[in-house]
Amino acid sequence: MELFDGILTIKSVAFLLISVMAIAAVGYLLGRVTIKGVSLGTAGVFLIALVYGGLFYDKLSDEMNAEFVKSSLKIVDNLGLILFVSAVGFIAGPNFFSNFKKNFKSFVALAVIIILSAGLVCAGCIMVGRQFTDLGTEEFTVLMSGILSGALTSTPGLSAAKEAAGPELDKLVSVGSGIAYIFGVIGVVLFVQLIPKILGADMAKERELLTAKEKKSKQMKSTKKLIEMDSFGLMPFALAAVLGIIIGSLKFKNFSLSMTGGCLLVCLLFGHFGRVGSVSIMPKDTTLKVLRELGLMLFLIGSGISGGSSFVEYFKPVYFLYGMIMTIVPMIIGFLFAKFVLKLNLLNNLGSITGGMTSTPALGTLISTAGTEDVASAYAATYPVALISVVLVEQLIIILFK
Repeated sequence: MELFDGILTIKSVAFLLISVMAIAAVGYLLGRVTIKGVSLGTAGVFLIALVYGGLFYDKLSDEMNAEFVKSSLKIVDNLGLILFVSAVGFIAGPNFFSNFKKNFKSFVALAVIIILSAGLVCAGCIMVGRQFTDLGTEEFTVLMSGILSGALTSTPGLSAAKEAAGPELDKLVSVGSGIAYIFGVIGVVLFVQLIPKILGADMAKERELLTAKEKKSKQMKSTKKLIEMDSFGLMPFALAAVLGIIIGSLKFKNFSLSMTGGCLLVCLLFGHFGRVGSVSIMPKDTTLKVLRELGLMLFLIGSGISGGSSFVEYFKPVYFLYGMIMTIVPMIIGFLFAKFVLKLNLLNNLGSITGGMTSTPALGTLISTAGTEDVASAYAATYPVALISVVLVEQLIIILFK
């Protein structure tokens, strides 16, 4: 049975689902491999998806409809992002506003510092690299803007760069992003695991520092029995996600919160209030944890397969090096600024780094490393500022150097 003139078949859908599940199974096995206490965790799924995309993407496009493959992966990617970000918003919601109020200036300053330093590193790479590239000045600048968006794993940044580049050059943006995205994911994942080990941090003590002032506010919340729409809390989760997608799609002078930002904002509010009258709008903790991990897995598979095809086709060692520099330098600058200038405790520091680097996978890893969901508050507080900043920096780089 065929639908839509051969674009979609039962065979192709079945093959896609088998591929997703197989990548997940092998990826989680790889993520369990631990070397000196450091592991890839869920990012192992991303690495396997990259390899799969590099080896089989063209074959999939030949045997099935190429547009179907591209659209299907985008659906997997977006569905995963919605599930993950929405779950994070709900989890962070109860503590977000008190934490944000307490550290407002710090979160804003740190997000700006991270993105600004990334932009300056990109500008430096452009000025040095264009002396040696065989690309034209305009083409090289556009490629480097894509590398920046990949180094920061920023979908809104990628969209902004493609729009600024124009229809004739926007493919170069995607190419650069695909090359840098690999280390953009894995680099931050490893960073949030290595820093506590390098510093010899006592994670139990760090958790106490993070949550000490939040325990009191949790205990003060009403314990009154609320009406639940379903036993898992899927109804309020779905409602918040829908509202978030709608809000994220609204544009003001070509700027939007994006689907990610919209879902995060709405779910933070739902999580903060927790109820409307006597009706609960807060999903169960177990539901949120499952959806968070499922979402992260799907997001990494969708983006990993697509990124793997671009990586193989356009990879050059120097482009990968540029991406590594644009990932590592902002992280180090941001961490040192947060530690010595803003005086943030370690987990707030690292949570803010994941938000400032707009790194969804790294937050999942940090939650596992820290042993507490409360680090999501720092991510959620820093992320929106970083989101806006990276969009502006991407456009500015193309305007100045194009």
